[in-house]
Amino acid sequence: MEGEQIVTSVGSHPSIRIANLLRLIKFSHTLFALPFALASMLVAARGLPTASILGGILVCMVGARTAAMAFNRYVDWEIDQQNPRTAERSRLASRWEALALCLGGLTLFGSGLLLLNGLCRLLALPAIVIILGYSYAKRFTSFCHALLGLALGLAPLGAWAAVRGELTSVAPYLLAASVLSWTFGFDLIYSLQDREVDLRLGLHSFPARYGAATTLRVAQILHGAAWVGWVAFGLQANLSGAYWLACAIAGAALLYEHRLCRKKDGRALNVAFFEVNVAVSLLLLLGVIGSLWL
Repeated sequence: MEGEQIVTSVGSHPSIRIANLLRLIKFSHTLFALPFALASMLVAARGLPTASILGGILVCMVGARTAAMAFNRYVDWEIDQQNPRTAERSRLASRWEALALCLGGLTLFGSGLLLLNGLCRLLALPAIVIILGYSYAKRFTSFCHALLGLALGLAPLGAWAAVRGELTSVAPYLLAASVLSWTFGFDLIYSLQDREVDLRLGLHSFPARYGAATTLRVAQILHGAAWVGWVAFGLQANLSGAYWLACAIAGAALLYEHRLCRKKDGRALNVAFFEVNVAVSLLLLLGVIGSLWL
């Protein structure tokens, strides 16, 4: 997490530099969107798709997410240096290494597209504009968190298109809307840590404009909407018992997340943001797997 000790300074052994680059882009946070892409893929295929489709989805997900986070670090370099929570990022790598990592991620994304169908390649450019454009949103709108939700919500749509070659079905849109609401909500919670910095720097985050109390209420509403969307997805996809059990546990986890937020300390917010939400995404993926195979 943000408070971890930096292993070494820029310019060290290659293995440590790689580890620092992975920390720079918080590679572990790939677990937010990837399970939903895989869940959408499994439902679209009613099981496992071909190896090339599975490989293409995984490569595209990792590449796009790497590019998005590295670009965010590049764009926000000066802002991050003025925020005590994020100041250490500039000691993990140089700004130009972040840009190079972004270009590498885009290259990886493009190579993954070669394994997928024409619809995926057609949608690639608007998807890249959205996931990179998020990095500028806080400079203009308090609803930048919704744009992050849209970026993650593209994952189940892309996976469905990769399997079916179409986006006329209702199910992937229900899952995408749920992921948007869920991400919007947990990013609101996470952004509470930076409210004072955002106010000082004139950034347009939701907490900076509307305050902590309103932010938490909106996050609760968004997570309620996300849970309803997951239920609707399960009904539309004709999923069974294992998925409904996963939905019930995920709903309880979200309630626990908002209980943690009442503690108003950094450790509780980090647990609420990362650990609980990773558990939610993995639970729902396991629910889909259990429903399809059991």
